[in-house]
Amino acid sequence: MPYGRIFLISSAYSLPAGRLGAVRSPKPRTPGAVPVTQSYTAVSRVVKESGLLNRTRWFYGVLGLGLVLALGGAITGFILLGDSWFQLLIAGALGLIFTQFAFLAHEASHRQILQSGPANDRIGRFIAAFVVGISYAWWMTKHTRHHANPNRVGKDPDIEIDTISFIEQDAAKQKGLSALITRKQGYLFFPLLTFEGANLHVRSIATLFSKEPVKGRWIELGLLATRFALYFTVIFMMLPLGMAFAFVGVQLAVFGVYMGASFAPNHKGMPIVGRDEKLDFFTKQVRTSRNISGGWWASALMGGLNYQVEHHLFPNMPRPHLAKAREIVREHCRTLDVPYTETTLVRSYAIVIAYLNRVGLSARDPFDCPMVNQFRRV
Repeated sequence: MPYGRIFLISSAYSLPAGRLGAVRSPKPRTPGAVPVTQSYTAVSRVVKESGLLNRTRWFYGVLGLGLVLALGGAITGFILLGDSWFQLLIAGALGLIFTQFAFLAHEASHRQILQSGPANDRIGRFIAAFVVGISYAWWMTKHTRHHANPNRVGKDPDIEIDTISFIEQDAAKQKGLSALITRKQGYLFFPLLTFEGANLHVRSIATLFSKEPVKGRWIELGLLATRFALYFTVIFMMLPLGMAFAFVGVQLAVFGVYMGASFAPNHKGMPIVGRDEKLDFFTKQVRTSRNISGGWWASALMGGLNYQVEHHLFPNMPRPHLAKAREIVREHCRTLDVPYTETTLVRSYAIVIAYLNRVGLSARDPFDCPMVNQFRRV
């Protein structure tokens, strides 16, 4: 059984737990042992020999067909309901379906679906631009930077300020209304996510109109223009004006909350890596990532993002194999004494909210006196 090989290779090393900034690769305990900086080579060899990097076309074929049928069902329901406020249920369903398609585009961008890179890109670009309505090129650029340096200050775009401040330095710079929001940003996190759907559309489209080089710019602009033209024409022709705006608002709100609620638990509240800190690949990816327990239902709900540790170690691994890889990686981390983080979905949200509120404290008025504040009336 190949799983055992990795434990024989790595059983001689350990990595002390503690602050991420203090992590350094320890010396091997026995002569000739491989240091922790080379541990990724050992675990990746076992994963590859176990066949966990092999493509699962059957899974993605069934998933894709299921999503197309779900979308067709939502469109049919929209047509049959006509002028009815029950259309808002269809809008909510579309928000969920578009998010599931976004998960599929995300997996295509990581080469998880097909063997060929260009073939994955064609699928991902069509799903992202024509179905979901976001730029595939924008997502690829942003997400590639994130995977290379998760939670690293100055390099991970996912912790850059965008209404929400993810590090104290950014929170401390906020003034006026922004500072007020930042101080309570943990509690406001989910309400603010209702605007994230619109934000994703706007930011990705803005990238396509920027002066920076964008691969497939005109293809994506054509797909996006066709998508939004069809979407808005049908909605505003078939529904009264007020109902049409409500439909779009609900769809975007559900899409934004679902997307944010699926991606936020993965890294928010995990250790932040300084600009100049030196970490080996295995330690960097494991220590900054958080898994969500729950098995198959969590994987279906979050598009495989619940196995965030394994996804960051093996980004091109198909979704059905992540659960098996989890067992290998967990045991490997236990052997090396590298902290492996996994919690429930509800607990992860509590951690994220508490973390954002803690960061938000940096937006306090520097002239506030804590002793005086405790005597103020609430």
